Amino acid sequence: MNLQSEPSDSLIKIKLKNINDIREFVNISNEYNFNITLSSGKYVVDAKQIIEVFSLDLNENINVNIKNTIENEKIDFLKKIKKYAI
Repeated sequence: MNLQSEPSDSLIKIKLKNINDIREFVNISNEYNFNITLSSGKYVVDAKQIIEVFSLDLNENINVNIKNTIENEKIDFLKKIKKYAI
């Protein structure tokens, strides 16, 4: 995973394998004040809403889109979710 990112948007691919991964990912996402969305196929959901994240197909790779202008917060978030990166 490349921790260098553009100033306003970042897009990385992750894999959430089970319920515990989803729960932990949502908890990490909720630590930050910037917008984080997940997309898979035609679906885009709020990464901070566990019920929305549960609606994604766990058999598919998931795109994480981060909208933030504070680079150090974005890098901190990316480090915390590194174990899900593919």
